[in-house]
Amino acid sequence: MTTGITLAHFDSIAQQNSMTAQERLTLSVADFLNQQLAGDQSNDLSDNLTIDVTPVDSRINIPECNVPFSYDVDPATLHLSYLNVRVSCDSNDWYLFTSAKVTRTRTIVVTASMISPDTVLSDDHLTLAEVDIKRLRHTPFTTLEDVTGARLKYRVREGQPVQSNMLCFICKGDRITISAQAGTMEVKTSGIARQDGVIGDVIEVVNSSSNKSIIAKVASTQEVVVSL
Repeated sequence: MTTGITLAHFDSIAQQNSMTAQERLTLSVADFLNQQLAGDQSNDLSDNLTIDVTPVDSRINIPECNVPFSYDVDPATLHLSYLNVRVSCDSNDWYLFTSAKVTRTRTIVVTASMISPDTVLSDDHLTLAEVDIKRLRHTPFTTLEDVTGARLKYRVREGQPVQSNMLCFICKGDRITISAQAGTMEVKTSGIARQDGVIGDVIEVVNSSSNKSIIAKVASTQEVVVSL
C-alpha cells in the first residue's frame, strides 16, 4: 500500500521544517486512512492503494488541542473511491470534515500489442502493468504463465487487461482429451468441446467413442477431467 502525492509532498515539507498546522493535519489524515485501509479485511491484499487527501484550507484556523485529534470515517465506505473524514478535538468541541481520493490498482497481465482473434497467446504478446481495478469487469490474470497457450476470442488493442471473458483455454469445437479419474485409476479418451472454457471452468464435452455428452472441468489447453 502506498500513499500518493500527499506523503511525498509532506516529506519534502518536513525536511524544510516549515510545516503549517493545516499541512500537519492533512498529513495526519493521510496516516489515519493508511492505517484504516491496511486493516480493512475487505481489501484484496494484492491491490496497491494511493491516497490523496484534499489539503486543509490554509485559511482555516486549527486550534491548539490538549489531547490528540480524533479521526472518524464510516467503515462501510472504505471500499469507495472517495472518503470523508471527520477530524475533531475532544477538549474544545472543534471539528472539521475533509476528503480523500483512494485509487486502487493491481499488477495484472495486459496485451503488449494489438492482437488478432484466434491468436494463441505467448509471452511475446503479453506484459505486466498496473491497472485501475475500476477497469476490471471479469477475472484478471496476475502472471504471464496463467494465460500462455490460451486463445483470444476477439481483437484487442495494446494495453488491454487480459480477462477471463476474452479468451478460452479450450474453445468450442476443439478436439480434446477427456481424463476420467477414479481413485488411483485414470482412463483417457478423446472428445470434442461444446463450450468455451478457461482453466477451472466446468464445460460440456462429447465423448467421441460413445457420442455422449458429459460435464468436465478444464485442466489445460488440451485436457478436461471428469471425476468418477
